[in-house]
Amino acid sequence: MRLHIFQKTTMSLLAGLLILAAPGIGAAESLTGNKGDTRFHPFLPRNAKDPCTKAYNAYVAASGHSAYATTPYSRVISLYIICGSRLNAPSQKAAEELALKSCQATRNSYKVTTGGGCEVAASK
Repeated sequence: MRLHIFQKTTMSLLAGLLILAAPGIGAAESLTGNKGDTRFHPFLPRNAKDPCTKAYNAYVAASGHSAYATTPYSRVISLYIICGSRLNAPSQKAAEELALKSCQATRNSYKVTTGGGCEVAASK
């Protein structure tokens, strides 16, 4: 009789430990739908066909380490938004660096001198 009670107690303890250990397993899940570390909320045009809106939506939908970089927006100064993103990079740091390079390359190709430099808005 005592052995039976001891077995039930042991099984209950093991089940409780398994439940406590389960949140650690969730760290390996996909990053899909996660907005990640938001440094500032980027201004996104309401037009769903806008390239920056598409890039941000793709960033949120990406399953791996990704980043979204953009130029700061001010109604008074900025007439445009320039952005860049990197999806599914090997690490968050690599994604941030490549998103900044993408944004900067776009900024240089348009030969823009006003509106501020590129900054990482969000990364995961």
